[in-house]
Amino acid sequence: MRTLICGSIAYDNIMVFPDHFKNHILPEKIHVLNVAFLVPEMRREFGGCAGNIAYNLKMLGGEPVMMATVGDDYAPYAARFEQIQLTQQHVQHIPETFTAQAFITTDLADNQITAFHPGAMNFSHLNSVKDTSDIRLGIIAPDGRDGMMQHAREFHEAGIPFVFDPGQGLPMYNGQELLDFIDKADYIAVNDYEGQMLQDRTGRSLESLANQAKVLIITLGAQGSIIYADGKKIEIPCVKPKEIVDPTGCGDAYRAGLLYGIVNNLDWQTTGQLGSLMGSLKIAQKGGQNHRFSRDEIDQYYFESFGVHIF
Repeated sequence: MRTLICGSIAYDNIMVFPDHFKNHILPEKIHVLNVAFLVPEMRREFGGCAGNIAYNLKMLGGEPVMMATVGDDYAPYAARFEQIQLTQQHVQHIPETFTAQAFITTDLADNQITAFHPGAMNFSHLNSVKDTSDIRLGIIAPDGRDGMMQHAREFHEAGIPFVFDPGQGLPMYNGQELLDFIDKADYIAVNDYEGQMLQDRTGRSLESLANQAKVLIITLGAQGSIIYADGKKIEIPCVKPKEIVDPTGCGDAYRAGLLYGIVNNLDWQTTGQLGSLMGSLKIAQKGGQNHRFSRDEIDQYYFESFGVHIF
């Protein structure tokens, strides 16, 4: 039961500044800002929502198929996907571009300054859902603007149910465009901030949006999540992590649990709890793809959290 994951494949370049930004930025000179931060510590992580979601779904025993565009610097990521046996059939190389990447500088107070280069992601519309086969479910995660709109249309025309997960791509669309996405999608997944922005841009309440799609999922970080489905409001508790190290990719891990639950016809309470558990397992590790668990281990953690086995 293959799941098509449309979204970005990206590198996250993470640098740690061993001081506080506020000690090096003069408030009265903010309008002529010209600063440099010496960052002795730097690491590169594999990221991007398509890569992160596929990684977690594969861990659960799902069949993820990524659809993304990458640049000339993709080779290390390609080698990783080969190592973990993730298909790259619909990962398209765009010559003379860079793979999308974020440059994140964090200070000792966990303040961040981020620059994002979309690179090959801007060409996501060159991929087509029509070129795939045997797809049971899809997700449209943050990607190039035209590509997200095109893939939603193609999923809808093919009769393939899909999750609309706009994420940080939400501000690219006006209210009518967002309503068009929602009209075509079967499921909507947003965090609380995105949920508020969705209401502001469309002029619709959460209840109205939930009625337009089959299901609306809102993640609330440490407060868990809420799933509006079948006229009900289902509250999903947060699974307490062993430790909090890095929230990068937690939303993607949750969405992998969501996709697994939908494809395997799990009820919404169970599906949400699996998503919550996956986010909890991820947050205890740096980066979006450094946590490793077998299905048996995930099943045991689920049992410890909710008193029943899931696999």
